[in-house]
Amino acid sequence: MSAADKSHAALRTRARRLAMQALYQWDLSGSNLSAIEVQFIEDEDFTKADKDYFHELLHQVPARLDEVEQAFAPYLDRSVNELDPVERAVLRMAGYELLARIDIPYKVVINESVNLTKKFGAEQAYKYVNGVLDKVARNLRAVEHPQGHGGSGLLKT
Repeated sequence: MSAADKSHAALRTRARRLAMQALYQWDLSGSNLSAIEVQFIEDEDFTKADKDYFHELLHQVPARLDEVEQAFAPYLDRSVNELDPVERAVLRMAGYELLARIDIPYKVVINESVNLTKKFGAEQAYKYVNGVLDKVARNLRAVEHPQGHGGSGLLKT
């Protein structure tokens, strides 16, 4: 990976972290997405984050919420509403990426999600998130995943 690729990856990692926090806030407060975005842009340092990717995640995850949740809900052991809010935000964001951002390898999506859950979630929650997302990737990214099965399941973007 070149230095430019590493820099871009770091910007995306920070954008995901901020987007997960913003989606968490949206989920719990029901606040307007644009108001949340303004607050984050004012309060956070976006010099080390991909602002456009943050915007995409913050707006596209809620816009496609039904599709995103349908991608991972079959692999849960409880309803989406019973998930811990951090796990729910991470799974929604990762579900969107697995569905709509085929330019991002599924392993990157899972790894970033596990790291976010380790940092912000309950102590062992990352194992649950990893297991759910691996099953989602087997289905949605069958061509990429070594144990993939089923059709593409990809959204048209």
